[in-house]
Amino acid sequence: MRIYKFAVLGTGFWSGYQLAGWNELKNVKPIAFYNRSLDKAKALALKHDVEFVYDNVDELLDQHAAELDFVDIITDVNTHAIFTKKAAARGLTVICQKPMSPSWETSLAMVETCKAANVQFYIHENFRFQAPVRKLKEILEYGVIGKMFKANVAFCSGFPVFDNQPFLKDLEQFIITDIGSHVLDISRFLFGEAESLYCHTARINLDIRGEDVANVLLRMKNGISCFVEMSYATIAEQESFPQTLITVEGEKGTIQLLHNYMIKITTRKGTVITTADPKPYPWMDPEYAVVHSSIVDCNRNILDSIMGKKHAETTGKDNLETMRLVQAAYQSARENKVIHF
Repeated sequence: MRIYKFAVLGTGFWSGYQLAGWNELKNVKPIAFYNRSLDKAKALALKHDVEFVYDNVDELLDQHAAELDFVDIITDVNTHAIFTKKAAARGLTVICQKPMSPSWETSLAMVETCKAANVQFYIHENFRFQAPVRKLKEILEYGVIGKMFKANVAFCSGFPVFDNQPFLKDLEQFIITDIGSHVLDISRFLFGEAESLYCHTARINLDIRGEDVANVLLRMKNGISCFVEMSYATIAEQESFPQTLITVEGEKGTIQLLHNYMIKITTRKGTVITTADPKPYPWMDPEYAVVHSSIVDCNRNILDSIMGKKHAETTGKDNLETMRLVQAAYQSARENKVIHF
């Protein structure tokens, strides 16, 4: 069995979970880590039995490009384009965390850079791989509620996200970049592409720079009106973090993805209830279970593509359409107008 070797660029909060996800796949192996703080790279390398650590990206790539199959970029968004370009220049397949970049223009340039270098480019967009979202998609494809006409996709929470990711406080563009890139991608996954968008934002937490509330109304090309809500200022009786709650209405009924992965299918015949729990892994943080479990499935989908087995869902080219929505949401909120595509 061939072992696919990779390097991790960035050893911060999410890298440990990303590596744990890769470890569930038996034919991959990390061989080198980069982090601007060498001590952090060393600490993670010790945990995963990785010999080579660097605080210089070029040194890592120059030393190991010949033996690497891909790089996994898990750094802050402002470095994604830089590291993608460096890896592509050495002929390496690139996997990059979401959001792809801070702007549409930079995202497009990243895709074109990888295309020109003839290397594969993927975005690790895992929310669409969450077990309840996949189950909801499966049920929708059965057609049990008939022609869909309205949907609500909501990620609204009061979870103290800044405690373990304090850098988020300093982002001038926060929740649409951080969570919108996920939930807008879910909307695309479930309902196709949008033809127009209108967005309102607000900043409730005055200790942060960016917006922590955003409401986006999408008109999909198939006629569905999709309302996407995101908030880190929501005080609710039942905390939903990090679950995305979804309601889809059709001519024959309604499907709801509710708390704790419950799915209700209601037609004129009554209501049927099922659940779609994420697959458990021993390394998961229970508070992030649905997200951490989906890392494995997203990694598997990308690896299958690298191996030539199947087409990956979250290629750079596909994720450009999600980034188009993210940037359009900011433009709409800034200019108070509907954006047409």
